[in-house]
Amino acid sequence: MTASREVVLEWGSGTPLDLELPQATVFDLSGPAGGRGSEASRIVRSALAEPHEVPPLTSHVVPGDRVTIAIAGELAEEQAVVAAVIEALAAGGVAEADVTVLRSADFATADDSRTSYLAADAEANPIYLAREIIDADCVVTVAEWNWDASLSGRGIDGEIFPAFSRKSCRESLARRLLDGPHAALAAWRDSLGEVIDKLGLLASLRIIPGAGSSVAGAVFDSPAASLRAAKEAASGWKPTVAAAVECSIASLHEPAGAAPDFERLVRAVAAAARITAADGTICVASRLCTRPGPVFARWRQGLPLGPLVREAEGSDDPALIADAFLARRFHRGLGGRRLVLLSALDEETVEDLAFGHADSPETIQRLAKRARSVAVLHEADRMLPSIAPDPAAH
Repeated sequence: MTASREVVLEWGSGTPLDLELPQATVFDLSGPAGGRGSEASRIVRSALAEPHEVPPLTSHVVPGDRVTIAIAGELAEEQAVVAAVIEALAAGGVAEADVTVLRSADFATADDSRTSYLAADAEANPIYLAREIIDADCVVTVAEWNWDASLSGRGIDGEIFPAFSRKSCRESLARRLLDGPHAALAAWRDSLGEVIDKLGLLASLRIIPGAGSSVAGAVFDSPAASLRAAKEAASGWKPTVAAAVECSIASLHEPAGAAPDFERLVRAVAAAARITAADGTICVASRLCTRPGPVFARWRQGLPLGPLVREAEGSDDPALIADAFLARRFHRGLGGRRLVLLSALDEETVEDLAFGHADSPETIQRLAKRARSVAVLHEADRMLPSIAPDPAAH
């Protein structure tokens, strides 16, 4: 009798997936454990007090300073994290009334009047940032470190620019990413460096997310040092497997209990594909209920992707450009693998997209049992998994 192993996958529904799989063929991959509430605050307080290349946060401010805490992207345990930052600022003499908390999610729909001129970049293009950032005596940037497998690693999430710049700046970057993501990302990093230098940003707080919506770690240091340290600290989201598997089963992260969107699906598929055989199957279990945009849908319904992308580029429609970029990333990630969805989407919608439809957890269980090797990825959209090198090959 073959030994079996049970793996429980939470996927946002009230009932988790209880997968009974052959013991010798299972890779169970999850992110690092983290703390919540007071423990999350303790982790952040420790980071703010013990940087390596800059003084503690309390030494960055003096009484009377106006401080802006700029939160770029989603943030696990935001209340606990922000409370720890405000506590450190208070220890430096800053009154809570002089602290402004600015979120990129709220700023995303702001008009240009909420920005001010910072400087010109190397090509004489004007750089604009939120007034609350430009006018502050001290800016504390706070963001999670998250991997993006659909961009082969780190994306643009969690940075001050262009999250707090003008809408036209974000749209311009989206167009350049569609034209050529590698060159666009390299140019964006150069622009980000210019913004950091011209703003005089001395330090950044980067949060390492834990499984669920917890805080596994925090890094406070100079922008460059915090980037290096966060990348290393987030290695728990970069698991390895011994060999490519026939079947991957993935869940998606659901911040604040919100149903995930196609962006998370694309990232999860790209992550799972990194360790799934080229002719293998990827199963995603989530509460996904939104449909993709027209470029993505028309491509999956049989139209060639190239002409659809060019049509989107020529439209000057930011929504179409973003949708085309999503479709292109999904195409590169999935390759020839089969995708099966267990979601809140109805069967007709799923089949119109040329995906396999799982009407129940039992369908996923059956697919997994037929495979000779299986990887289970918890919150796959946050992962950057890989296949470990074979020592015998060296």
